[in-house]
Amino acid sequence: MAKDNPSKGFRVVVVGSANVDLEVRVPHWADPGESVIALAAERFPGGKGANEAVAAAKAGGVPTAFVSAWGHDTDGKLLEKFVKKAGVDITAVKKVDCPTGLAIVMVDPHGANVVTVIPGANERVHLTAQGAELISTASVVLAQLEVPVATVLDAAQAARAAGAIFVLNAAPMVDVPRELLDAVDVLIVSEHGAHELAKQQFGMYPSDEGSLLRALQRLVKSVVMTRGAEGAMVAAAGQDIETVQVLPVEPIDHTGAGDTFNGVLAARLAQGATLIDAARAATAAASISLSRPGAGPSIPAAAEVAVALSTGQVPPPSD
Repeated sequence: MAKDNPSKGFRVVVVGSANVDLEVRVPHWADPGESVIALAAERFPGGKGANEAVAAAKAGGVPTAFVSAWGHDTDGKLLEKFVKKAGVDITAVKKVDCPTGLAIVMVDPHGANVVTVIPGANERVHLTAQGAELISTASVVLAQLEVPVATVLDAAQAARAAGAIFVLNAAPMVDVPRELLDAVDVLIVSEHGAHELAKQQFGMYPSDEGSLLRALQRLVKSVVMTRGAEGAMVAAAGQDIETVQVLPVEPIDHTGAGDTFNGVLAARLAQGATLIDAARAATAAASISLSRPGAGPSIPAAAEVAVALSTGQVPPPSD
């Protein structure tokens, strides 16, 4: 499925957001007007784009470049260290004169989370000539919707011009122009996002999951719908819908598991895998992420993903 480009450039280019996550663990969700005493709080590097780039490079094991922006502040330095440590190329990341993006992540005792994002520098992510040059040598381009939609559309059109696969993680859900959907090769969307997108595009949505996926295939030929602890459903062009199950795991923190899934799926597509095989590897990587705290720090190494795929079990942390 991947573009034949074995000898030059970056196999995956991620165009997207970079945030520092302020992760706050709470005993329960607060009701309106209620104050809750946090159990703990910690700062982690993250953001959908940064997490996906690190996942493609670290867990997916492919050369990866990142197109993004962060500030000159301490949070920007934390993100730079995080992304560079994974071997991601950041020559197309711009340092701008505004605060780095911040995500406030509330995590309950079951690992479920709610996230509020303060975009900051992410509102200034644009596809520069340097970013377009990276895309011209890519096999797969992956983007999300935490940066301006116009930038995502520019990336999609550059990917099409380069003959690369364009993968869109439609999150968080915003008004998605049909022009952008027309340029998407693979759509990754949560179950909630799938309902919202169908309602946005068709004015309603089918009640059962299979019909929902087929409806979305009227917009995009191939769709992957993630379903949290229930794994993912894959509707590849011209094929039956298949389900991929999460590996047996006791979730500690859901933060970043979806980003890990997306990055590994993009990496496997870049290596020539079918969409269903890419989704199986992505689900194994996401399962490992679920068993560890934080977003970026929970992303496993490629060797750990290989173990999970071969044994059907989540391996213990390598360090």
